[in-house]
Amino acid sequence: MGKVVMLVLGTLLGLFVVFNFLVPMLVGLVKLALIVGVVALLVFVAVTVVGKSSRS
Repeated sequence: MGKVVMLVLGTLLGLFVVFNFLVPMLVGLVKLALIVGVVALLVFVAVTVVGKSSRS
C-alpha cells in the first residue's frame, strides 16, 4: 500500500514540475528564439539594402 501511495505522489509531483516549471521555460525560450530571429532578419535585410545601394 505504501508503494502505491508513494508512486501516486511521485507521479503527481513529476506532473506538477513539468507543467509549472518546464513548459513555461520552454515557451519562454521559443519566444526568445523568435525575437532574436526576427531581429537578425531585419539586420540582414538592412545590411543587404545598404550594401546594394552603396554599390550603384
